[in-house]
Amino acid sequence: MTAFGPDGGRGGRGGGTGGTGGTITTDVPARLDRLPWSRWHWMIVIGLGTVWILDGLEVTVVGNIASRLSEPGSGLSITDAQVTGVAAALYVAGACTGALVFGWLTDRHGRKKLFLVTLGVYLAATALTAVSFSAWWFFLFRFLTGFGIGGEYAAINSAIDELIPRIYRGRVDLIINGSFWLGAMGGSLLSVLMLNTGVFPLNVGWRLTFAFGVVLGLAILLVRRNVPESPRWMFIHGRAAGAEELVAEAERRIEARTGRRLPEPDQAITVRTRKSTGFVEIARTLLRTYPRRAFLGLALFIGQAFLYNAITFGFGSILVRFFGVPSGATGYYFAVIAFGNFLGPLLLGRLFDTVGRRPMISSTYLLSGVLLFLTAWMFGDGRLGATTMTACWCAVLFFASAGASAAYLTVSEVFPMETRALAIAFFYAIGTAAGGISGPLIFSDLTQSGVVADTVLAFSIGASLMVAAGLVAAFLATPAERRSLEDIAEPLSARAATASAPASGPADG
Repeated sequence: MTAFGPDGGRGGRGGGTGGTGGTITTDVPARLDRLPWSRWHWMIVIGLGTVWILDGLEVTVVGNIASRLSEPGSGLSITDAQVTGVAAALYVAGACTGALVFGWLTDRHGRKKLFLVTLGVYLAATALTAVSFSAWWFFLFRFLTGFGIGGEYAAINSAIDELIPRIYRGRVDLIINGSFWLGAMGGSLLSVLMLNTGVFPLNVGWRLTFAFGVVLGLAILLVRRNVPESPRWMFIHGRAAGAEELVAEAERRIEARTGRRLPEPDQAITVRTRKSTGFVEIARTLLRTYPRRAFLGLALFIGQAFLYNAITFGFGSILVRFFGVPSGATGYYFAVIAFGNFLGPLLLGRLFDTVGRRPMISSTYLLSGVLLFLTAWMFGDGRLGATTMTACWCAVLFFASAGASAAYLTVSEVFPMETRALAIAFFYAIGTAAGGISGPLIFSDLTQSGVVADTVLAFSIGASLMVAAGLVAAFLATPAERRSLEDIAEPLSARAATASAPASGPADG
């Protein structure tokens, strides 16, 4: 039941209109958390989660078509180094910028409005990339493609965690974030087909590759239009009646399908509605109220960024230089590695909700780091071939992918709702910048030098930071499994029963 406070309105389900600056008591979070899994939740997962497939497709395709774009007759005057260097850096810069800009807008204007806008930006930029006629045009729209994708991370993760029941939140979030690797696998195999000049002309195949991303994005947009706004965001922003109506409709559908009445919610929360949250309050919340959680988020994102870049920046060069794999066949190896990445969150995700966040986050980080150390030792000792090296990478990334996905889960659930999207954006930008800026500077020369010791050093750097992040998680990770978001981090707008002002949240931990 939703009841309205001194600003007026009616109590009971479906009553009142709300408004900013008033006080309301609502049981909407508890009602969302006690919903059984249903078609309504599948619509959310499909409509929001499939964007990670697009990101994986984008990143992989560009790396695989770099050599084709630089060939005479491609229709684009650009070099291989410009595609993998300048264009890649601009994509990363766009993603970091988009995450921060859209993260702030998402917390201010709502999840649904922004996850439609960000997908629209992606679609337009990708379509315009496909018709590139010069290097500057290609660079500009790679930046804008990244801008849209970065915004997706903030808008989508916040919406998913606020709509998915608490007992499923961990596994759903991990699997959705891990679906990036389905896109990466598809991108590897798609590029093999599209770059075959026996099928498509030299100047057409790479354009059709980007066009495929547009078609997939349009299909996602059709589903996404039906995904609801976050009721949690709605009631805090003075739209309590809309939140009530949305949740009541979901309840009616589920009760009609199951033939059973849902149990009554077990708790309610009182909040003072607000229009927006300022940057100063957000910064104070992250750095003063929750400093340990902020440090944990940084450690997790930086650790996974360096481990992934230690491997992915040089995997093709390693296979070609050390094992004699033809350059045209490296896409098949990467598809296998990408599949291993997806299996990690898929098979381990449930354990994050049952065994718990702290043991699972710390163990996946520690195991992946230790396995990469072992891989570095065997590679340096000459014990590996192309197949066994790929198998080792798959084992490392099986655990690392679950851990990296848990990093997104962590920063989206351990901070107050009013800061959620911007918190995700902040840590995503830090991790992406670490991987996209520091990564190439540190790893590209090491893994492409042809010197075994250099590659061993690259692996060891990535493994060390992953192990360090795992140790941080062992001490600082929040036991958030099966808990409501409001219990993990009380909203800034929540009012204690005897207080006259919004509480700042529970103690860090």
